[in-house]
Amino acid sequence: MVLALLLGCCGRIVYGQEADYQWNDTIQIEASRLGQRVDQMGRSVTVIDRAQIRQLPVRSLDELLRFLPGVEVQARGAFGTQADLSMRGGTFNQTLVLMDGMRINDPLTGHFHTYLPVTLEEIERIEVIRGPSSAQYGPDAVGGVINIVTRTFAAQAEAGPAARVQAQAGQHGLLLGEAGASLPLGPVRFGASARYAASDGHPLPGGERADFDIRTGSAALAWDFAGKWNLALRSGWDQRLFQAQRFYTLSPLDQAREQTSRWWNQARLLRRESNRETRLDLSFLSSQDSFLFNPAVAANVHQTGMFNANLHHLEVLSPRFSLAGGLQASRRSIESSDRGNHQDDHAAAYVLAQANLAEGLHLTGSLRADQDRNYGLEFCPQLNVSYQAGAVLLRGGAGRSIRAADYTERFVSTNLAGPVTSGRNLGNPDLLAERSWSYEAGGDWRITPALQASATLFHRQGRNLIDYVLTSYEDIPRQGNLSPGATYLFASNLAALNLTGLEARLSGRHTAGQLTAAWDLGYTWLMPDTAGGVVSKYLSNTARHQLTARGMLSHRIGSLGIQGLYRERDEASAAAIGADLTPRFMVWHVQAQVWVWKKSVSLQGQVFNVLNEQYADLLGAQMPGRWWTLGLAWQWAGRNR
Repeated sequence: MVLALLLGCCGRIVYGQEADYQWNDTIQIEASRLGQRVDQMGRSVTVIDRAQIRQLPVRSLDELLRFLPGVEVQARGAFGTQADLSMRGGTFNQTLVLMDGMRINDPLTGHFHTYLPVTLEEIERIEVIRGPSSAQYGPDAVGGVINIVTRTFAAQAEAGPAARVQAQAGQHGLLLGEAGASLPLGPVRFGASARYAASDGHPLPGGERADFDIRTGSAALAWDFAGKWNLALRSGWDQRLFQAQRFYTLSPLDQAREQTSRWWNQARLLRRESNRETRLDLSFLSSQDSFLFNPAVAANVHQTGMFNANLHHLEVLSPRFSLAGGLQASRRSIESSDRGNHQDDHAAAYVLAQANLAEGLHLTGSLRADQDRNYGLEFCPQLNVSYQAGAVLLRGGAGRSIRAADYTERFVSTNLAGPVTSGRNLGNPDLLAERSWSYEAGGDWRITPALQASATLFHRQGRNLIDYVLTSYEDIPRQGNLSPGATYLFASNLAALNLTGLEARLSGRHTAGQLTAAWDLGYTWLMPDTAGGVVSKYLSNTARHQLTARGMLSHRIGSLGIQGLYRERDEASAAAIGADLTPRFMVWHVQAQVWVWKKSVSLQGQVFNVLNEQYADLLGAQMPGRWWTLGLAWQWAGRNR
């Protein structure tokens, strides 16, 4: 019934005559490291460009990803306050997020992965690569990879100067403002953006309000010189203050507030010729976090740093064979009041190869070795194949992936004076690295020039999976600051998790006169099997069934965007705080835009959670009901100089 509702709604949006539809196999994926197109990778890939982002009812990265097939976003607050990203049934730490190809996962915790130091205005496109990817990108790429490609770092240059400013206001004292500009001056391109989002917050069951204050800004430049060289630089920051009650605990004493800031610096030196490319990427991430659980106790304060260096070379040896390889080094560090002070070094080497064996047949192999102070030496191989015959593209692959525990999983609460109260998360310094083997097979089918379908069946065999498990005092090795007889959510290596899943997608694009409609339907099914029936904190939150719908209707007078989500998961409750996690919910968001002056000024209106659904992605973190916003947007594009 739900699938019929989604098909019916989107069917009405896109009804019209068919026209030529460019299949996304012609898109070159920057994160592939081999300069591959989608049809050559043997992977399930989704690309969202800047034009699509502007037409959809989204104001943050997590809202955009929330409605993509194969991606599960578990949000704790509105308008991008905080959210966990999950792909193919993994935990939030099993998804790797890249910024222009460089790792931006926070070493403190995966809860911070969506704290991007760029705005949506600065994003050229988002590449979502599903499935194991540790053989290409290193640890944490278990469920998949999300690569954020920014406008200044993108391979293609801007056609001319451009600027865009938008401002919105809405319920609960909401104020939203975002501005972005790009300026090409001969061989040099400049880009900058800023965002402000603040609200008194939607009301919560206990009488509090989920207020937030988020500020983001970045600046970048790219310089083409000496014919073959390119230098790109970026600096960005993100700062946020928000109510964090029930974000991490189910304690009745939880009155949490949190303040975070991130500073990101990135440099890329690139030399490109007709048949080869060499690049050196450097990045540094600095994060500060202050978490106040209750005004009666001192806040936990953390400062983390992560430096990354990656040297990569690609050689196109012939039209049929390409070879790439690289070296990577990184250092992670933390200074924390409750986790202590720690530092870890990491080094890796990798090689990738692509062979075009015959017309339409592509084989991609990769092998990576990672040496980490935390988990030692690990090897990750991977093989993917694709074959295109007319309107059908078949693909499959197998690969090994790894993930090491972050600083929170290893050390949370271990540095407190104690006695630590019952029910708290407790780190485990003896955690082993997760190891998984994944297999997948699928295909894409161009049913008509305007209609495309795809499906992927996948299976993952995981060992030593890390999650928090309710554990008694007697079963915890280090008891120095614990309370006898208490129980804790102790970070543990689960014996095994075998997971089978299916992703399906149906999308189309239609044109009738001046009216263009694009739509996308997705379905994800997951069947996890945890050895021994262990009940863990985050793995148990994964949805068993998820349906997503997106539709975009464009006309010369404006546009209409709609997104829908239906999810089924395990039911849960917390009697101590009177919270319930319903086994299913459905949410719809809508955005309308009307041009009021040429193609420069538009009036925008959005309604989030149109049906006023009362729901939570995570137990205790109540999401808002219906929420409307109104605003204006101005954009300008000048001629190339």
